[in-house]
Amino acid sequence: MFRKIAFVADLLCVALAKMLASLAPAVRAPPSVSLASAIGIPSDGLTSSALRFYDDSGLLRPAEVDPVSGYRYYTADQVGRATALRRLREIAMPLTAVEAVLDGEPVEAARLIDEHVARVLGDAVAAQRKAVLVKSSLADEPSLPIATLKGPVPADAVEQILTATAREPDMPVLGGLRIEATPEAVTLTATDRYRLSTRTLVPSEPPTATWAATVSGDELRAVVPEIRRSALVRVEATPHGIRLRLADREDQHCRSLTEEFPDHRLMLASLPEVSTRVTLPKHRLLRVLEEHFGDRIALRAPGHGTHILVAGDEHPEVRLPATVTGRALDIWFELTTLYPAVSTAIGPDVMLDLRGPDRPVTIRSADRGDLTTLAMPVKSGRPLKPSQPVDPSKPDRSS
Repeated sequence: MFRKIAFVADLLCVALAKMLASLAPAVRAPPSVSLASAIGIPSDGLTSSALRFYDDSGLLRPAEVDPVSGYRYYTADQVGRATALRRLREIAMPLTAVEAVLDGEPVEAARLIDEHVARVLGDAVAAQRKAVLVKSSLADEPSLPIATLKGPVPADAVEQILTATAREPDMPVLGGLRIEATPEAVTLTATDRYRLSTRTLVPSEPPTATWAATVSGDELRAVVPEIRRSALVRVEATPHGIRLRLADREDQHCRSLTEEFPDHRLMLASLPEVSTRVTLPKHRLLRVLEEHFGDRIALRAPGHGTHILVAGDEHPEVRLPATVTGRALDIWFELTTLYPAVSTAIGPDVMLDLRGPDRPVTIRSADRGDLTTLAMPVKSGRPLKPSQPVDPSKPDRSS
């Protein structure tokens, strides 16, 4: 009888060995071991409890579950889904959205991720603004009246100037907007080190004192719709930022940045003399820039001419009507630097003051000087070919 029992046991061992061999492609992960440690991917967020939760929610079901031990088996093909799941949860995406991303087409998944990130950033900006309000109320902080402006005017100015900001973790001040008030005017300035934009506003009521601070650009951008709908905006300074008192609307608060703003006034004062001035229709230049597919754009200004040539890497030259005074000059820009500087200029005509191929260019309206942008050129990717004579009978491509 003992021989029979031993024989049966041997048969069971053989059967068990065959079963384990058939499961060789699968990855064995007991309840106390995470999928991450079993298949060698980052372990954050993929603990055994997380795996059970994702199994219950249907987001990451194991390939097989041992009915006796409860061990979960995961195939190597599930690594990609597990990694994406962990990363989506790290950015606080809700489970319903996670499922839609994992099971959706790539384009739809990217859209859902962008929408989620936008909501998170918006909530963060709103929380920062409310924190400024709470801190002010706790300390019963007094505010200093700065200036009164017509709502639509500062709303437009903020949107224009913020195009020259940048998000850099090491230099958060580059994402800020500098506000300077004097008894004559209020000046807004921003820079990303490649552009510098500044606009001067004439207040409805003159500033009562000289004052300056750098304010969070993201928070100002978030309150622009409220500012635009208010007939008047009263700007007040607080120890932690500014308070915007709006007519018939809730007050808005924006925090100040503690980092020192770049010395833009020194840079403006040290600019060399203008050597070439170009005035041309803004919409025609923008159209050429929009149709240009390269990363860099070149402007060729003949001395004292009636046109300029716009070219780029491997792109034919386009002739634009312009008034050019001064010496001939070829100058190159990054498209991402030149386009926003031109697009935010006020009025139908834009004026470019050139100082040399490697000097800052001043870009402003031809008839209004309250908005000015400095744009840094770049080294040319290649020398421009000599210009060919222009046939006057050919149509202007920029029209």
